[in-house]
Amino acid sequence: MGLGAISQVHAQATVPDYVLKYAPLLYLHSEDAYMPSSIEAQLANSVPQVDYKAVQGAPSPLALNNLDQLNALGGSELFLTSKEGIRELPDWFKGVRPDGNGKTGDAVCSSIVVRDHGDGTVDAFYFYFQAYNQGNTVLGLEFGHHVGDWEHNMIRFVNGAPQAVWYSQHATGQAFTYKATEKQGDRPIGYVANGTHAVYATPGTHDHTIPNFNLPAGFLEDETDRGILWDPLFNAYHFSYDTATGKFTPYDSNTPVQWLYFEGRWGDKQLPDNAEGQVNIFGQRKYTSGPTGPKFKSLDREKVCPPSVDLCVIRPFLTVKRAEV
Repeated sequence: MGLGAISQVHAQATVPDYVLKYAPLLYLHSEDAYMPSSIEAQLANSVPQVDYKAVQGAPSPLALNNLDQLNALGGSELFLTSKEGIRELPDWFKGVRPDGNGKTGDAVCSSIVVRDHGDGTVDAFYFYFQAYNQGNTVLGLEFGHHVGDWEHNMIRFVNGAPQAVWYSQHATGQAFTYKATEKQGDRPIGYVANGTHAVYATPGTHDHTIPNFNLPAGFLEDETDRGILWDPLFNAYHFSYDTATGKFTPYDSNTPVQWLYFEGRWGDKQLPDNAEGQVNIFGQRKYTSGPTGPKFKSLDREKVCPPSVDLCVIRPFLTVKRAEV
């Protein structure tokens, strides 16, 4: 039984078959110290805080099925803050290294959200979670470290056929026709950048100084290679999403859903400029705030690109020079 066939066993039959058939396969960088991480385990290692202070009345223990209760205690100002603090780099930041088949043991590190436009168009969002984002190094200085990291692919389907693939890269990304992407069988390949976990369509060096250009060299470089296979389908939650109501519905009634409504951040708040180890050069910090969750990733987008991308170009070919693999 192949990777795709094994993976599909874990989802309910009501998940559209094509959403699983064409789900991306990922290659993690061979030298990345921070692997995919259990979404649930992040809560066990976190303390909910507002303005660097623990909130009172938080559910204990924190769990995926009660995380939304934090909204009343701080909303968007609430941070799931690592117990040890970002500068300690505790072992749990390292996540779970996939085995030889691309599976992360029992750790659920990904989530699939399906949005039906109602006219034959369906967007499938494939979200990937890591406990820690190691930022870029520029002129010997480190920038952009943060706890918690959500990246994703989105595939747009029309009448069950894949048309285009979005690759999230920091605050922006790139879109390609499905035909243009590198594939293993029917499944498009994504290359996950060392430390930052931005997702690219090709291996090699990717400069993201200028959003959407993805040049082969520059000031802010991500590195990808065909390192460690990760098949997120082995351990994933599956949901549909209704843009009219903002409601998530799990395909399996046993799947926790409340965590998707959490309005806060999945990590520590940016350290103050006077904190030990913090760096501030031209407004760029070494230690930055954790990200928001899947509900804030433009699930209601009309184009393949999110609205933050002014010009949505769907590239018909891969444009970055491939590295030797």
